[in-house]
Amino acid sequence: MGGDTLDRYHIAILAELQRDARLSNAELSARIGLSTAPTWRRVRWLEEQGFITGYRAEIDRRKIGLGVLAFVRLDADRNTGASTKPLEDAIRQLPEVISCHYISGAGTFELQVLATDLDAFSRFTIDILLNLPNVKDVHTSFSLGEVKASGGVPLAHLQQP
Repeated sequence: MGGDTLDRYHIAILAELQRDARLSNAELSARIGLSTAPTWRRVRWLEEQGFITGYRAEIDRRKIGLGVLAFVRLDADRNTGASTKPLEDAIRQLPEVISCHYISGAGTFELQVLATDLDAFSRFTIDILLNLPNVKDVHTSFSLGEVKASGGVPLAHLQQP
């Protein structure tokens, strides 16, 4: 297991842990067809190499009162490294922002923002987003319903021929 080489067992481990990260090592071993000791070593290696970056529970946002999912395109006033760094740092500190990406085309960042309701989202936009450093403009679209969310990353391209 040197370098970034993944074999069929590594790929199977990744697939199984994406489906259920709570599997015991014994259950994982049985599912991938490898004994427990080599399975444990492979999981540790995947973690150490950064293929597995963490484990967490998926929470239904609606069940905990976060009924609004907004997609926010945030335009920076200036798009230079020095001017966007304070904005990036500020965005990282906002728990309402569950993801943020640099985007191509119009805008600088695309954010996914959760809020309890439209009033709370409006207050968040006016009080927080519009006052972040280097923000020029904010454009928002709202999710009307999820077709697919929280899916694992595709692994088919890793399969050995």
